[in-house]
Amino acid sequence: MASANSIFLSLGSNLGDRQAVLALAREQIANRVGTLSSESSVYETEPWGLADQPAFLNQVIRVETALAPEEVLRIILDIEHELGRVRYERWGARVIDIDLLYYKALLLNSARLTLPHPRLQDRLFNLIPLVEIAPDYINPLLKKTSLELLQMCTDNGVVSKIS
Repeated sequence: MASANSIFLSLGSNLGDRQAVLALAREQIANRVGTLSSESSVYETEPWGLADQPAFLNQVIRVETALAPEEVLRIILDIEHELGRVRYERWGARVIDIDLLYYKALLLNSARLTLPHPRLQDRLFNLIPLVEIAPDYINPLLKKTSLELLQMCTDNGVVSKIS
């Protein structure tokens, strides 16, 4: 087997049984992407980008994978689809949202995938759980740690730890 690469994924849900959906997403990721090496607490967060929708549950997980970034993206999109994600409105309500935040220290900008995630530093719902599990992880593009990015973030959404 190829050597493992550390990746960080953001999970979010604001429709249905949000806790159960996050658990199913983690299970599918563990079965199909790689080994979960750490996971943040779950946080309830105000919607970002489009305010008129239910609150989200968000979490960040660290996964060790032998898969290439594009393969990880394909699988997480498949998992979203299988769990009931329908894409009809940008930043709209969704059963599940899985974003690839980091793939090692890879910088990538292709038609399908940008790494690190281009809006990571603007979103408390990504940064707060990321800081919980990887405060010293350095964003390879911005050359700042997760904690430094959190301290610089201007997002004022409410993010509350629930578990």
